[in-house]
Amino acid sequence: EAPDHIPTGDMPRHIQLYVDRALVDKMVPGNRVQVVGIYSIKKMSEKGGKKSDKITAGIRRPYIRIVGLEVDTSGPGRSLNKFTPDEEDTFKKLAEREDVYEMIARNIAPSIFGSEDVKKSIACLLFGGSRKRMPDGLTRRGDINLLLLGDPGTAKSQLLKFVEKCAPIGVYTSGKGSSAAGLTASVMRDPTTRCFVMEGGAMVLADGGVVCIDEFDKMREDDRVAIHEAMEQQTISIAKAGITTTLNTRCSVFAAANSVFGRWDDTKGEENIDFMPTILSRFDMIYIVKDDHNESRDTTIARHVMKIHLNREQAAVEGEMSIEMLKKYIAFARAKCGPRLSDKSALKLGHKYVMMRTSARDHEHESNKRLSIPITVRQLESIVRISESLAKMRLAAFTTDSDVEESLRLFQVSTLESAMSGTLSGVEGLTALEDQEEVRKVERQLKQRFPIGSQVSEARIIQDFTKQRYSETAVRTVLNIMIRRGELQHRMQRKVVLRVK
Repeated sequence: EAPDHIPTGDMPRHIQLYVDRALVDKMVPGNRVQVVGIYSIKKMSEKGGKKSDKITAGIRRPYIRIVGLEVDTSGPGRSLNKFTPDEEDTFKKLAEREDVYEMIARNIAPSIFGSEDVKKSIACLLFGGSRKRMPDGLTRRGDINLLLLGDPGTAKSQLLKFVEKCAPIGVYTSGKGSSAAGLTASVMRDPTTRCFVMEGGAMVLADGGVVCIDEFDKMREDDRVAIHEAMEQQTISIAKAGITTTLNTRCSVFAAANSVFGRWDDTKGEENIDFMPTILSRFDMIYIVKDDHNESRDTTIARHVMKIHLNREQAAVEGEMSIEMLKKYIAFARAKCGPRLSDKSALKLGHKYVMMRTSARDHEHESNKRLSIPITVRQLESIVRISESLAKMRLAAFTTDSDVEESLRLFQVSTLESAMSGTLSGVEGLTALEDQEEVRKVERQLKQRFPIGSQVSEARIIQDFTKQRYSETAVRTVLNIMIRRGELQHRMQRKVVLRVK
C-alpha cells in the first residue's frame, strides 16, 4: 500500500507480486505501478525439522500473479519519456521565447518570496549539463550539485520539497534519519533462500533524477564520506559478503544545512562551516542564505505570506506554467538535448578560471588563511555544466556568450562569495584587517580583566578602553558579539554587564 492512501495510524500492508515473461523489467525500483492480477495461493515454505510440517500442512500464503501493469507518471516516481507531437510543438515554441530562462526561474516555488539567484540555480540543477564519455571509457558527470547553508526560517526545506515534486525522479531524505547504507546500497540476507541479496539506497533509486538531503550537517561524518564517490564518479562500489559490484548513481545532490552555531555568525567566519573541503569541492554552487533584518523586505515578505494564507486557490496557480508542464518540459529537455561548449566560450572560461584562482590566492595571501571552500578544477567543470544547462533550457545545441556570462555570475554570487565570506567585512562597519585585529585585542583584554561572575558598568568599560586608544565602535562591537554568544548579560536597565562564561 502507498503510504498516502492508508487510514491514520495504520501501517502499510504488503503482498507478494509475481511477474513473468514479457512483463519483466518493465519498471525500476522506486516506481509507483497499477497492476491487474489473479489472486492465488501457494504452500508455506518449510523450514527446519518435521515438527513444522504438521503445523504448516494446511496453511497457504496468498500472492498475486500479474497479468498487466501500468507505471504511474504523475506524482512522485518516474515520468516517462513519451511525448505527443502536440506537446513537442508546445515545448519548441516555449524554447523559442526570449525570456524562457527567467520564466522557468519564476515558476520554481512561486509561493516562496525572493531568493531569485537560488531559484535560477535550482533551474540549472533540474535541467543538468551534458554527460560526456571520453574515448578511453572515462565519463565526466553532467549533473549539478547544489548546497544551501544558512539561517533557519529561510525556506530551505520548502525548496527541497518543491524540487522533489518537480524533478523527473525525486528522492527526499533527512540527514539524521539516513545512514551510509540507506543512501548508497546495503547487502541483506534473503529470508527464504538465506542467500545475500543487494538492496539499492536512495541515491541508486534516484538514478537520473535528484536526491534532496535535508539537515545535511546533522549527518554522521562516516555516512557523509559514503556520498563522496556517488557525487563525483557517479557510481557506488560495493564489496560485501561475497558481492562485488558497481551501481550507477547518475543523480544530482541538492542539500540544505544549518551553521554550526544554529544561526550564521559573521564574526566567526569560517568556523560556521563544519564540512571538509573534500565534500565542499564536489558541490558546484554553494549559497549562504542569511536572514537579514530589513524593514522594507520584511514588510514585503509578510504581505506575501498573508496573501498565500488568505487566498490559497489563487496562490496555487500563481506561476505561468503548471508543475506538470514544467516536469514534462524538464524530462523532454533532458531526454532530447545535450548541448556542448562553443570554442569562443571555452577560451573565455579558461581566462576567467585563471583570474579566479589568482584572486583566491591573493585573498589567502592577505589573510594568511586557507579558504574553507576551495577553488579547484572541479569548479571550472561546474561552470561548464551550468552553461550547458542554460543552453538546454533553450533546447540549443551550443552555448552562447550570454550563457557563459550568466553561469559565471551565478558562480560568483554563490561559491566565490561563500569562499570569501570568512572575513569580518561588512559586519557593523568593520572592513579593514586592522579593525579585526583591534576587536580581537579588546576581546582578549576584556576576558583577562573581568573574571566569570563579575559585574561592571558598561560606561566604565568603554571609558577604560578609549583611554587606552581603542575606538569606541570596536569596544561596542565586542560587547555586542559577546552578548550574542551568551558570554555577557545585561543587568539593571542595561547599565551593568555581568560576565556569565
